[in-house]
Amino acid sequence: MAAMLVALLLAAESCGQPQRAPAADVEPSRVFLVDADALAETKRRVAAGDPQLAPAMVQLRREADEALRAGPFSVMDKRAVPPSGDKHDYMSVGPYWWPDSNKPDGKPYIRRDGRVNPERHQYDNVPLSRMCDAANTLALAYYLTGEEPYADRAARLLRTWFSAPATRMNPHLQYGQAIPGRCDGRGIGIIDTARLPKLVDSVGMLAGSGSWTAADQQALQSWFRAYLRWLLKSKYGRDEARTKNNHATWYDVQVASFALFVGDQPTARDVLANAAARRIATQIEPDGRQPHELARTKSFSYSTMNLRGMFDLAALGEHVGVDLWNFQTDDGRGIRRALDWLIPFATGKKQWRHEQITGLHPEALRPLLRRAAAAYGHRPYEKLLEKLSDENPEVGRDVLLYPTGHRP
Repeated sequence: MAAMLVALLLAAESCGQPQRAPAADVEPSRVFLVDADALAETKRRVAAGDPQLAPAMVQLRREADEALRAGPFSVMDKRAVPPSGDKHDYMSVGPYWWPDSNKPDGKPYIRRDGRVNPERHQYDNVPLSRMCDAANTLALAYYLTGEEPYADRAARLLRTWFSAPATRMNPHLQYGQAIPGRCDGRGIGIIDTARLPKLVDSVGMLAGSGSWTAADQQALQSWFRAYLRWLLKSKYGRDEARTKNNHATWYDVQVASFALFVGDQPTARDVLANAAARRIATQIEPDGRQPHELARTKSFSYSTMNLRGMFDLAALGEHVGVDLWNFQTDDGRGIRRALDWLIPFATGKKQWRHEQITGLHPEALRPLLRRAAAAYGHRPYEKLLEKLSDENPEVGRDVLLYPTGHRP
């Protein structure tokens, strides 16, 4: 029965598509968060018709075909006008801030941690998320299949958001996560662009496509160079750099990723060399707990989200000779300790006793376990994947991005 299912999946994937010979040599792409050699190995396996990857490829094609119809998205589409009067400026409101029912106009808004005010969906954060998701899906599908329509659509999405004069976003977040009645923007708003480092990797997967030109690459790097400068020099950027929780982690991920993308190795190295003491040692306890995240109303979700950022910092560190994977303080603080602390709760061996107003979603650890298995050469992490199964785990994107058995 299993063999028949694999055959059907392979047939569905190849139906109507040109057949390709297995790729003996695959040029690694210019990526920073994903291991380039592991990704190239996935491409070789896909070309060879590896049945283990067939379900994930069927799902990726399905999502990529949907993404062909997505967007394009632009900051110009919002109805609201930022305080600057320029709709090219990005604008969002804090997700957990709500109108005060005791005030006639609801202002100033009041905070309800973990409960998203639907007003947030009226601004630029949702289009940004959708653009990133679609472009990431299309770029990966192009890289693994070589089919140009995927790259063509991804390129259009990127040009519309970042470089086309009529629709581009100005490279700053001066009006990110505003609070009506309190402020027009905050440094905290920089978390809104935490998806962009992954997008930078997706751009690397478009290399070689006729749809993504040298001029496109140059224009995008110019945008990120300007945004990086704003992150480093602006008051809001400096505010975010001084935070103590996941915001600090994701600020560093963004700065280091964008610096590598634009060729600013010194800035990337400086941020990553300091991340051990400034981020890991201050946010992880000797037993692996992350107190700042445990204080939230979605404590498990925030713990895994912050750890994902720290894994990204470790991956970025590999590009500048900084080993964060194996960093550990004298009393045991480190990212591996944080992962090991979460595992028993995800597998059900221990009961989660911190506040979590949504479901626990232990499958959030799956990509982290895959990455840890490669980083530490620890096969038990791979075996744990079976205990974190969702309804159909073999179709997850992490199967393609972080193949088990690969060692850097």
